[in-house]
Amino acid sequence: MIETKSFRYEEKDRVATITLDRPDRLNALTFEVYRELTDVFRTLQNHKSVGSVIVTGQGRGFCSGGDVKDIIGQLMGRDMAGLLEFTRMTCELIGNIRALRKPVITALNGVVAGAGAMIALASDIRIACPEARIAFLFVKVGLSGADMGAAFLLPRVIGLSKATELLFTGDFVAAEEAEKIGLYNKVVPNEDLMKEAQSWARKLADGPGFGIGITKEMLNQEFNMGLTAALEAEAQAQAICMQHPDYNEAYQAFVEKRKANFQK
Repeated sequence: MIETKSFRYEEKDRVATITLDRPDRLNALTFEVYRELTDVFRTLQNHKSVGSVIVTGQGRGFCSGGDVKDIIGQLMGRDMAGLLEFTRMTCELIGNIRALRKPVITALNGVVAGAGAMIALASDIRIACPEARIAFLFVKVGLSGADMGAAFLLPRVIGLSKATELLFTGDFVAAEEAEKIGLYNKVVPNEDLMKEAQSWARKLADGPGFGIGITKEMLNQEFNMGLTAALEAEAQAQAICMQHPDYNEAYQAFVEKRKANFQK
């Protein structure tokens, strides 16, 4: 079991649940939360007892971004080297979420803003309640909308035109609209949020973990490939998967008319 200090961490049925736990501050991130989240996502890569991850928030918000007092106020006194140290750490968190060869599901229980929006965007599946409005509000505080990989990831999820709108304005998007444009996978009633997220997490954790991990890796790699390179990369990836025991198990299960028992 992974021990954490700045947020709650639980494991059950091969699903790890990370709960941001500063409800009085809408789960705003501190330097400590950033660092520990970044380290935990790196550790999970080789944590064999976990097959998928849920990230959610306590209270009425998922995450409102960086804490104004604990982060933004302190950054005012830093020089360029100190500022770059911080911005690289925030980007490292997103990089570790994307690099994790296990599904990451965000259960968005309320407001999703700034760095919180980027954690959600970096995840693989986004399940939201109706109150989970989202904003990439970096320009609202005089910064670039291109923060923590937003200008790279958001156009690939919702298209360049809509991504440009959201990053230029920093405006909030209601959950219904976010689902319509493909930013959220599904919007469900509040009382069903964790049940839906856990259903996704358990299904994926019980699936062919090796193949799912390769799929996520290829999604990342093919962002910057042309068609010819992508086809060759997928040919190689699939040949590798065909040598894994899960491939034979899926075939045997089909022949024997039973449920496949994939490696854990």
